[in-house]
Amino acid sequence: MAELDRYRVTLTTGGAVVMQGAWSNRETGQRKFRSWIGSYGGISEARVVLTERAVDGVEKVLMEWPEA
Repeated sequence: MAELDRYRVTLTTGGAVVMQGAWSNRETGQRKFRSWIGSYGGISEARVVLTERAVDGVEKVLMEWPEA
């Protein structure tokens, strides 16, 4: 059974979470990551991060914008 929230995209601004979404498919997460940059990248202090949650619950950053 696929983990429905394995890939998570998070939009923050000023350190506060504005929006999150989660998907079981990595390609979908990557597509949403790019889409959110296009849609919300103009917001002051916007940051978009794609993470993958491992079986042990630890989240690993796969992509982030702007790059750190």
